[in-house]
Amino acid sequence: MEWFWTWGGECFGYRNGDNLFTHNGVHAGKFYGDEVYGADGRYLGEIKNENRLITHSGKVGWTKFSFGRLAGGSYARYANYVGYAMYAGYQDFPSPERFR
Repeated sequence: MEWFWTWGGECFGYRNGDNLFTHNGVHAGKFYGDEVYGADGRYLGEIKNENRLITHSGKVGWTKFSFGRLAGGSYARYANYVGYAMYAGYQDFPSPERFR
């Protein structure tokens, strides 16, 4: 299980296989390589710097296959980190609170 933080430094959750879960166990997305897509098939973001999630503004319209959500385990969240300076053409990955 790998843990991920948003580009802004918020503890998001974890990866289990090709699935991304919030720290509360909500199935937020599915990985296709380093890119993450939501249950509706829409692009959510991608991995940068090994454990940070960020959204490329130019890919927001991209889609993959939709999927049914799975139940994940709820874990105590890790501490937040200091955020990174935002790259041009990117925005922060959605907060885990968005997926409740």
